[in-house]
Amino acid sequence: MIRVGILGAAGIAPQAVIVPARRRDDLAVTAVASRNATTAARYASTHAIPTSYGSYDELLRSSEIDVVYVALPPSEHLRWSLVALAHGKHVLCEKPVTMDAVEAVELADAAEASGLHVIEAFHDHYHPLTGHLADVGRSGVLGRLTSIATSFTADNPYFPGSIRHVPALGGGALMDLGCYPVHWVRAFTGAEPFVESATYVAGFEGADESIEARLSVGDVTVALSASMAAGVPFAAPFRVEGERGSVEVDNLVLPHRGHRVTTVIDGISRTRTIGGRETYDYQLDAVADAVANNRTQATEGADFVANMTVIDAIYTAAGVPRPAPASSRTGPA
Repeated sequence: MIRVGILGAAGIAPQAVIVPARRRDDLAVTAVASRNATTAARYASTHAIPTSYGSYDELLRSSEIDVVYVALPPSEHLRWSLVALAHGKHVLCEKPVTMDAVEAVELADAAEASGLHVIEAFHDHYHPLTGHLADVGRSGVLGRLTSIATSFTADNPYFPGSIRHVPALGGGALMDLGCYPVHWVRAFTGAEPFVESATYVAGFEGADESIEARLSVGDVTVALSASMAAGVPFAAPFRVEGERGSVEVDNLVLPHRGHRVTTVIDGISRTRTIGGRETYDYQLDAVADAVANNRTQATEGADFVANMTVIDAIYTAAGVPRPAPASSRTGPA
């Protein structure tokens, strides 16, 4: 049995780990930690988790944990992932894996040195839909590719204390949402895009409330955007144009909640869906495979370094102010 401990009494954890773990017989959530013992105990009781801890260090020192799910703000990801590795734990870390590419390199190097796995939680990547889309691209049926358009928008309005809007905690539309389209473009093309230009609209705390970028992958132009402004609809489309036709997915991030794949080849349109379980079930498959078989997964080291590199380049092109380096932000772990 692979034993998982959760860092942070996070709202995403039931959907991402706790509930899908109950559908398995090889992996179980056995502990949760919060900086507040009462909060941790209440969370554990609510979600039927056997053990709770009033500090992250206590959980990480436990010999009864194999994998740590880091469900903290991005500003805390590097710090506590490194501590987890130092205590011999594998890591499933929420996206974005770190605050910038410099931190991502440090984390990837630490994982390699430890012989342990750090997996960035791009759960959607492990769903069969991602593989199907890549197959369409590789098959050549679209002809020479010319453009990609993709975005992720969700209504995450500002309120005081909202970590999604605080730059120092890793807030911003690109960090919270746009990291997905960046990953989709990279996964589909199998190449690293060049950032041509970017613009943003700042929110109340100075983080990007919305952002738009123009990228290129060889001769393929890419329009990428993200927004968490109040009232924007939930949408996660991905569209590719080629000389012979197009393919479009209307919900690439949560396909298990409903999606359509529409291809138009030489004027003939076809719409289908790709069957499968929840994306989070496939993500736990990847975690189990990494731990049990020591196999490197698709969203480990080199992949998350490359993704953060593109995010950094978009922010630079847009002129978005970035937080201070980790050394001055968190101090020693």
